[in-house]
Amino acid sequence: MEQRGIELVSAGERYGRPRDLLFLWTGTTMGIFTLVYGTTIVAGLGLSFPQALAAIVLGNVLSFPLVGLTSLQGPATGTSTMAVSRAAYGPKGARVLSLFGWLNMVGFEAGGMVLITFAALALLGQAGVTDQSLGLKIGVILVAALIQLVLPLIGHAAVMRAQKYFTWVFVVLFGLMAILVGPKVNLSGGAGADFPMFTVAVALVMSAGGLSWGPLGGDYSRYLPASASKKAIFGYATLGGFIPSVLLMTLGAAVATAVKGAGDPISGLPGALPSWFVVPYLLLAIVSLFAVNTTDLYSSGLNLQAAGIKVKRWVAVVADLFFCVIITYVAVTSDSFNSMLNNFLSLLIIWLAPWAGVYITDWLRRKGRYDAEALFDTEAPGQIRWPAIIAQVAGMGAAALWINSTVFVGWLSKATGGTDFSIFAGFLVAGAVYAALDRRPASVPVLEGAS
Repeated sequence: MEQRGIELVSAGERYGRPRDLLFLWTGTTMGIFTLVYGTTIVAGLGLSFPQALAAIVLGNVLSFPLVGLTSLQGPATGTSTMAVSRAAYGPKGARVLSLFGWLNMVGFEAGGMVLITFAALALLGQAGVTDQSLGLKIGVILVAALIQLVLPLIGHAAVMRAQKYFTWVFVVLFGLMAILVGPKVNLSGGAGADFPMFTVAVALVMSAGGLSWGPLGGDYSRYLPASASKKAIFGYATLGGFIPSVLLMTLGAAVATAVKGAGDPISGLPGALPSWFVVPYLLLAIVSLFAVNTTDLYSSGLNLQAAGIKVKRWVAVVADLFFCVIITYVAVTSDSFNSMLNNFLSLLIIWLAPWAGVYITDWLRRKGRYDAEALFDTEAPGQIRWPAIIAQVAGMGAAALWINSTVFVGWLSKATGGTDFSIFAGFLVAGAVYAALDRRPASVPVLEGAS
C-alpha cells in the first residue's frame, strides 16, 4: 500500500515512462460516462449528428491539452496538481480550491457509483432477481464500495497498471458495440440546433472532458523522473484522453439517432443492442465505471490532503468513499436527488475554468520552474496570495455571467439567447487579471529531485 500522499517524491523513488500516461487516461475516459455525454448532445440538446460531431471535436481539442499541461508539473515538483496550485494561490490560499477539487471528485464518484448500482440491479434482473428491495440495493452499494476501494487504496502503481489492462478490454468491447449499433444509426436525421445551443454543447464537452480532468494531471505524472521528456508527457497525457473521448462521444451521438431513450445508459441505451449483448454491455458499463471512479477516488484523497486536512492518504481514500456511499444511497432511494447531483456537477465550470486560467498563467510566467519545498512551507510569508484569489473571483464572476445551466442562466447568456461562453470567459478573465496583478519575479529556482 502506497503511504505517500502529496508529500514530495524523491529522485530515488521515481519510476515509469511518459507513455504510461497514455494508458492511464485512455482507461479512465473510455467509459459509459463518456458515451452518455455524446448521447446527451443529440437527445438532450437537440443537435443534429453533424453539429454534434463538430461540438465533440471542438470541445475536446480545446480542453484535453489542459490535462497535458497539468501533467508537466508532476515530474518538476514531485507532488499533485492541487498542491502545485499553492505556487499561485499560496499554501493556505489554495486550500479552498483544493476543497472544491475534492467536492468535484466526490460528486463524480457518486455519479459513477449510482450508475454502477443501477447496472448491477439490471444485471440481477437479467438473472431473474425481480424483487429488488431496499435491502438488496444497500447490499449492492456496499459490495460495489468494497470493490471500488481496492485499487485506490493500494495506490499509484496499482492504478497505473490496472488502467493499462482496462484499456485493452474496453477497446475490444466498445469496438464490438460500435459494429453492432452501426447499421441502426441515422446520421442525416434531425433538424439541428441554433448557435446558442451549439455553444452549450461545446461547454458540456469541455467540462466533461479535459476541463474536469485537468486538476488531476500531476497526480499521476509526479512519479516520473524529472528528466522525462516534456513533449512526451504532454503528448501522451493529451492524446490518452482526447482520442477515446472523441470516439466514444461520437458513438454516443450516433446511438442517440437510433434510440430515443439513449440518454439513459442502463434502461435506454441497451435498446440499440441485440438482446444477447445486453449482459456483456451491463458488465462493460460496471467495469468502465469502476475504472473512472478509481482515478477519481485516488485523486480525491490527494485533494483532501491539499485542502489542509492532515490525514494519511489511505484514511483520506476511505473517508472519500464513505461520503460517496452516503450520497449514492440517497440518490438511489430518492427520485429528486439525482437531479440535484446533476445540477451540482453542471456548475463546476464556474470555479474550474478560472482555476485553469490562473494555474496556466502562473506556469507560463515562471517558465515551468517551481520551488517544490516552498509549496509545503506554512511559515513563510505569502500564505495567501491575493492576486490569484482576486483573479479567481473575477473569473468566477465572468463565468457566471455567461453560463447556461439547468440551475442558473447568467445575464449575458440570457441577453444572447442562451449562448454559453462561461469556460472561455472564466479562463481568460482569471488569467488576464492574474497576469496584471502578480508582481513577483517571473521565475523561481527549480528543485530537481526534491526530497
